[in-house]
Amino acid sequence: MFYRENGQFKTSYAADQAIFPIAQDRWGVLMLLAIAVVAVPLIADEYMLRAILIPFLILALAALGVNILVGYCGQISLGSGAFMAVGAYAAYNFSVRIDGFPLIPAVLMGGVFAALVGIFFGVPSLRVKGLYLAVATLAAQFFCDWAFLRIKWLTNDSASGTVSVSKLKALTLPVESPLQKYFFCLAFLVVFGLLAKNLVRSAIGREWMAIRDMDVAASVIGIRPMYAKLTAFAVSSFIVGVAGALWGFIHLGSWEPAAFSIDRSFQLLFMVIIGGMGSIMGSFFGAAFIVILPIVINQSLPWLGGLVGVAVSTAALTHTEQIVFGALIVWFLIVEPHGLARLWSVGKQKLRLWPFPH
Repeated sequence: MFYRENGQFKTSYAADQAIFPIAQDRWGVLMLLAIAVVAVPLIADEYMLRAILIPFLILALAALGVNILVGYCGQISLGSGAFMAVGAYAAYNFSVRIDGFPLIPAVLMGGVFAALVGIFFGVPSLRVKGLYLAVATLAAQFFCDWAFLRIKWLTNDSASGTVSVSKLKALTLPVESPLQKYFFCLAFLVVFGLLAKNLVRSAIGREWMAIRDMDVAASVIGIRPMYAKLTAFAVSSFIVGVAGALWGFIHLGSWEPAAFSIDRSFQLLFMVIIGGMGSIMGSFFGAAFIVILPIVINQSLPWLGGLVGVAVSTAALTHTEQIVFGALIVWFLIVEPHGLARLWSVGKQKLRLWPFPH
């Protein structure tokens, strides 16, 4: 009964096609935004902002981009870390080579260059699919790792590939404190989340889903596979590149190519699998799960070890984290392939009928 939409009549086509046509969804989203804007700054300390909230916002944005390609278009990609690296280093080059180049355009230009690289490495998707496409996108990861280590011009002649940024400003406002960085990342996530939600509901979004479900049937009904797949690579790489620029500029401040290694690509793919493929909400669930779970393990395992008198080493914590991640991915693939987003949908469906029998 809490989630029934009885009596919520739509009197226009625009109202029926709204992003959140049910009042409960609208109020829920507004409540979450109010908590994020008002409550979090009041209760979150510097550690929570730096270690949890800012990484969550940036990784949720990156998972959103990966979900568009993998979840909505069905194109497997293992090069997301490379696209994040392209976005970070492209934004860095714009900021250091052009005097006074603004922060927001630099971040967006990082996304543009990541989109161009994504289109280039997405060309094999026109001929191959599945495991072969995953290997083709993996080539982007190895190529970018090599390029940012060996081509010194890309890192402003840095010997080790390490670069750093400081004194960030957005629209004449400083972006230096953890709270300012949190609001900066939150603004990007909200804007891109709404854009992605609208995009997957549009004609191009339906083309992506048709290609995902059966590309041969999609081409028979007039959908151009080349256009659909390359636009999915472009949009996905653009969003991932913006997330990479934010990860370098806002979260790290100083970084090297290892910050965007293949581990980052797998991490983003795990977020999509656990959160739910083909779901905008699933990207947020997956990012929250990946960010919070290591913290829970690092806090709870030493405490449990202390209860039984066993010292838990740092290596044991790392191995336990990897074991738990692997087990959860296998569990989700077998038991609930649609991830946490599916569980959320089932819960909302049950609320429509509660307290009556299902």
